[in-house]
Amino acid sequence: MINFGVKITNKSWHLTRMNKQKIKVGISIGDLNGIGGEVVLKTLSDNRILDFCTPVIFASTKVISFLVNHFKFKIEFNGLNDPKKIIDGKVNVYNVWKDPVRIEFGNESMEVGALAIKSLESATRALKNKDIDILVTAPINKSNIQSEKFNFPGHTDYLAKELEGESLMFMVTDNLRVGLITDHVPVKDVTDHITPELITKKLDAMHNSLVQDFGINKPKIAVLGINPHTGDNGVIGEEDDTVLRPTIKQVKYSGKLVFGPYAADSFFGSDNYKNFDAILATYHDQGLIPFKTLSFGQGVNFTAGLNRVRTSPDHGTAYEIAGKGKADESSFKEALFTGINIFRNRQQHQDLTQNPLKISPRKPDYKKRG
Repeated sequence: MINFGVKITNKSWHLTRMNKQKIKVGISIGDLNGIGGEVVLKTLSDNRILDFCTPVIFASTKVISFLVNHFKFKIEFNGLNDPKKIIDGKVNVYNVWKDPVRIEFGNESMEVGALAIKSLESATRALKNKDIDILVTAPINKSNIQSEKFNFPGHTDYLAKELEGESLMFMVTDNLRVGLITDHVPVKDVTDHITPELITKKLDAMHNSLVQDFGINKPKIAVLGINPHTGDNGVIGEEDDTVLRPTIKQVKYSGKLVFGPYAADSFFGSDNYKNFDAILATYHDQGLIPFKTLSFGQGVNFTAGLNRVRTSPDHGTAYEIAGKGKADESSFKEALFTGINIFRNRQQHQDLTQNPLKISPRKPDYKKRG
């Protein structure tokens, strides 16, 4: 098995290598003053990547040339102005802009933030038009992307608007999957957002993703409590008893294997998470702190529930090491291969469910005729 320095299961590599169709992987370049460009090009500098997919970076050939020279990568790329003219066997760079860019590693810049959004918007259009098959997004800075036209807290919220379906922020590795009921919501507002309708939507999205994207026929899902000790019978809050428990009970009636709520403080430390295929946390840090503690650098942020596949590394722009050649590309590499395998799994699931084997009509029994 080829080893690119990432933990990919034997099954994943088998699925990726056996199917000869090249997946077109669109890559939004993210914040150019951060480590995004470095981890993208570090990943693509290994030519063996081209055996698995056809990468398309949404930026400009001038920017990519600068980054290649700065980091002394050995990469040949194909510049293009039409996303329908992608060439297999090469690293493609789609020119989203032509003007020169002032890159100052480690500095926050509104100009660079605007380019990150141009890259994301262009890649999303290509994804919607099926010019690319999946989208892998490099990290952005949530503050310098804000404008009158773009006022989303992050990738997930923007893609939820642009694509079809009910989105779920789903952090995944080979042995741990954590989704969120609320994602980029201030802690003081979390309980206002958690409703039976939202809980049900997120559980449905998680269940469906586990079945079609990860090939788990009867997934077991654990739900974490809202309050400490799941409220201690109302002593530390009533939301677990009045909102969470009744909703979980109702979802169980539909046949889904959903359990909880579990007290979040001991759930991961006791290894209870290993008994489930996925965990649904009620808010951002409740789910992401244990996830990143257990799998930082190997985790993938997957936007589940939508009609297109998008993944991202589990880290941010890391301004403090940007431009120094120290960034670890492992999580970006995981995001790329996870996206490919989810796309394959989804195709296989659609084939199995939409094209059932035709039942041949019974042949007449001539011996019984007079």
